Amino acid sequence: MLTGKQKRFLRGLGHELKPVVTVGKGEISESLCGETAAALECHELIKVKILESCLSDRHEVAERLAEACSAEVAQVLGRTVLLYRKGREPKIELPKNTRSL
Repeated sequence: MLTGKQKRFLRGLGHELKPVVTVGKGEISESLCGETAAALECHELIKVKILESCLSDRHEVAERLAEACSAEVAQVLGRTVLLYRKGREPKIELPKNTRSL
């Protein structure tokens, strides 16, 4: 589970990214999940564009796609979703949760 600070950090990194996966009329399919998982394996942080032809709610699409790929939703902004999944050899170092009790 990502903390607010980690999500903020990922949003900053994701600002300049271009969408690498597009969800259209076919919605969430097995091939789309495979493509998303492969992109996450390579990049750790990706943008997913949800086209107007997709009839599902954007938040629902984000959650279903994240769950299918064992990823975390870092942001849903308009029709763009930012997904994160830690790689085997992490390229992105997330800020630590330094909350003191």
